[in-house]
Amino acid sequence: MSEPLVEVTGVSFGYDHAPVLTDVTYSVSSSDFTGIVGPSGSGKTTLLKLLLGTVTPQRGSVTRRPGVAVSYVPQLETVNWSFPVTVAECVLMARPTRRALPWPTANEKREVAEVLERLGIGALGKRHIRELSGGQQQRMFIARALLRRPQLLLMDEPTSGVDIGTRHEVLHLLDELHRDGLAIVLTTHDLNGMAAHLPHLVALNHTVLAAGTPTEVIVPEVLERTFGARMEVLQHLGFPVVVDGTGQVRLVAG
Repeated sequence: MSEPLVEVTGVSFGYDHAPVLTDVTYSVSSSDFTGIVGPSGSGKTTLLKLLLGTVTPQRGSVTRRPGVAVSYVPQLETVNWSFPVTVAECVLMARPTRRALPWPTANEKREVAEVLERLGIGALGKRHIRELSGGQQQRMFIARALLRRPQLLLMDEPTSGVDIGTRHEVLHLLDELHRDGLAIVLTTHDLNGMAAHLPHLVALNHTVLAAGTPTEVIVPEVLERTFGARMEVLQHLGFPVVVDGTGQVRLVAG
């Protein structure tokens, strides 16, 4: 087996002495397309930050393959959509030479145009970011991430607050990027719409409780340990479907 892109070994971490992650061991390989599922406050975003390297473990270690490039796409709810910037300008802010050169080069502008075109929003470069739909907003931030030519893409709740059509649009795009060789790790609270369609899942609640395919992780025993509530799981068209005690399809808030 090849060396992992990032390897987390026995990591514990907390904020203001409040533990968030305890004895977490987890590794990301170049072939991974993984969803991290868990309740609000379970440490999903913190695990992404450890993989990214923006926080340092208080115990244990995080090892990255030398030279590996990692990009991060935050939750869209954290973005100031009134900021006076166009789509192309927003993507250019992520250019690797930004700190060294005050203005983008012609090659960088051309590269931005190419990545926007690749993601299907090439005609929107001059549009203000607040004028985008949910799916277009997500594509813009993926374009920012791809501008750094990453081997690993980290995404925090990429389908939070979007409609079903946008969710499928994002899933399809991520699947294409993964097929092109990009490793992807994302967090999600959407067990039925998102997690059930990913090839690999990690159940997290302050520590890793289970890892495997959706049919291995989305099972009543694992869900109860992860979310603290009993849920039933049915099979529909080959995918697990989570329902609550009333028989309603369950969306786990995260």
